[in-house]
Amino acid sequence: MTGSEERRRILAMVAEGKITAEEAAALLQALSPALNQTSEGGKAPPSAMRVRLTDLDSGRILANVVIPITLVDVGMRMGAKFAPELDGVDLNKVMNKISSGVRGKVIDVEDIEQGEKLEIFVE
Repeated sequence: MTGSEERRRILAMVAEGKITAEEAAALLQALSPALNQTSEGGKAPPSAMRVRLTDLDSGRILANVVIPITLVDVGMRMGAKFAPELDGVDLNKVMNKISSGVRGKVIDVEDIEQGEKLEIFVE
């Protein structure tokens, strides 16, 4: 039974008076984590990529951008055109890690000349 079928069944039980709205809410909430899990690792797939640019001297964060995974491919191509900081970054490596479900820091590059550190995380 698919997740949407299970949801409809729970809502039908409420409509028929077989369970209360509170019981339905608990069932739907219990159902949600199961629907978000992958069959392989039991974890939800990555949902976002974080790009953080930090000043090496002060430690101050210059940019902290979160991009939904669904927009990462487009964002990476645009970023490569407009962000010279990405010149030394293998974007295919980042995309492969995202596709494989890897989480955590995937890129950590320091540009000593510019005094900046670029980090990319998959969350």
